[in-house]
Amino acid sequence: MKSLAFSLLALLLIGFGCASDTDSADTSADVASDDPPQWVTYEGKDGPGEGKQIVLVSGDEEYRSEEVLPELAQILAERHGFTTTVLFAQDPEAPGLINPNYIENIPGLEMLDDADLMVLFTRFRALPAEQMAHIEDYLMEGNPLVAIRTATHAFNYADYPDHPYAHWGNYHEDEGSPWHNGFGRLVLGEKWHTHHGHHKHQSARGVIAPGAENHPVTNGIADGAIWGPSDVYGVRLPMPEGTEPIFLGQVIDRAGEYDENDIHFGMRDTDMQLASTNPATDGSYNPNDPLMPLAWTKPYQLPGGAEGVSFTSTIGASNDFLNEGVRRLLVNAVYYMLDMDVPEMADVAVVGEYNPTAFNFVTDDYWIEKDLRVADYVGALDND
Repeated sequence: MKSLAFSLLALLLIGFGCASDTDSADTSADVASDDPPQWVTYEGKDGPGEGKQIVLVSGDEEYRSEEVLPELAQILAERHGFTTTVLFAQDPEAPGLINPNYIENIPGLEMLDDADLMVLFTRFRALPAEQMAHIEDYLMEGNPLVAIRTATHAFNYADYPDHPYAHWGNYHEDEGSPWHNGFGRLVLGEKWHTHHGHHKHQSARGVIAPGAENHPVTNGIADGAIWGPSDVYGVRLPMPEGTEPIFLGQVIDRAGEYDENDIHFGMRDTDMQLASTNPATDGSYNPNDPLMPLAWTKPYQLPGGAEGVSFTSTIGASNDFLNEGVRRLLVNAVYYMLDMDVPEMADVAVVGEYNPTAFNFVTDDYWIEKDLRVADYVGALDND
């Protein structure tokens, strides 16, 4: 009944998205309105995930979640049978035009009302109360959450102190309250804290955490197979009670020359030298002593809500997702968080072409010129 309700809702709501021709999973079209589609749904094919509904929420200004999540959604639908819906940040005055720089609007969050899993990859959003209510309701029920990279600082209401969801913000200070340090600390185990490695100069490699060798999320992932040009995030140790690290992040020095125009900024997955210092700091600490958690699970409970579990990966930027180990990590996490058997070697081959842009901040003019619209989305963006 849950899947039927979700499908009917998707067909009736204005703004339901579609994808162009692709070899990915079949997509549903907007039959209810001539308005520009504002989200995209990929109908799951045959697979273990058949009947499960996943909502993937993008919206960050730097790490290109609007590229990662549609590709992840297509892999989950095409290769594993999940039905997936991807949401995007958009200026309400230009509906259907993807603009991650617009922090106050992500249409379609009502889809969470019938979702089995939420995948969150946002950064410093200041969403209106009516949209936040759907996220709150989802988590109040203790539903599972997969959080990627900047989801540790998914929300920021520093400029809106009277907002009803101001306590969800990354910079919320209320010593002694469960909401001290906001959503990131309460639900995921940490808020935005630091770049532990040198941003754009030191990469991240994932190694299995001690004691996690047999964790289902490690299935098919060799020690060190996870690699990405995004650096390791710092967290405060020890992490909150119940947090279970699965992978730790090694900080790796770049062997080649820095190149701003290179997809990996001159870093490569063949780089192996463990960093002994972070050149962006005063050199007073070794970023590999101790290693920071790179992926972990944590029990959570909103005040007055049911108990749930979150999974967080601080690796997962657009160019990180070119790495097979990163893709398998996130696919494995989806299975695990849905309490399903994790495949021994999940199929994580990309669907269609995946040609990401390197993570970076861009201007509003960039999005106007790019003119990337939900209706045109096929899971692999033009790299122009």
